[in-house]
Amino acid sequence: MMGFLLVVVVSLLTCGGQLCQKQAAHCWERAEESRLKQTLRWLALAVLLLGLGMAVWLNVLQRLPLSLAYPMLSLNFVMVTLAARWLFHEPTTARHWCGVASIMLGILLMSVHS
Repeated sequence: MMGFLLVVVVSLLTCGGQLCQKQAAHCWERAEESRLKQTLRWLALAVLLLGLGMAVWLNVLQRLPLSLAYPMLSLNFVMVTLAARWLFHEPTTARHWCGVASIMLGILLMSVHS
């Protein structure tokens, strides 16, 4: 059970890292002189979150088979889609949501013990 919880932690950390990279890209588009400083702050936070995610991932690999753990990282697709829609107001189509639902169904099928 702990391995599955750690997969969720890895997904949250890597999702946060991706969102920080997106915010860094937004900062870089600004014409302000302080854009470099703001961009580097967001990138540093992204590297920190992604690095922590990798450290937790190593713990996951000690607890779960790779063939089970790796596909569960598809949670990132779900989390990033939801966060991008909520934080950056990015549009998502019905087709996109069908894809997200398919990913969630796949994760559910893989996590059920036979």
